Amino acid sequence: MTMETTIQVKKKVKDLLEDLKIHPRESYNTVIERLIEIKTDEGSLSTETLKNIERALENIRQGKVFSTKQVKERLGIK
Repeated sequence: MTMETTIQVKKKVKDLLEDLKIHPRESYNTVIERLIEIKTDEGSLSTETLKNIERALENIRQGKVFSTKQVKERLGIK
């Protein structure tokens, strides 16, 4: 039997959870489970790695990304 409950989070937290989704239809529950797994498995990711991930996520939020097509064009790859 699966028990479900409703929790309240601030809009800012909801927005952050939204940004952490791997795909648009991923549930917040799955995002939270992934974060808990990362936290409880501290040996797998160093503080530096976590900072780099956070920096990469911020770049994505700011639109500082390139499509595969753009990268290929810049590198002259067909």
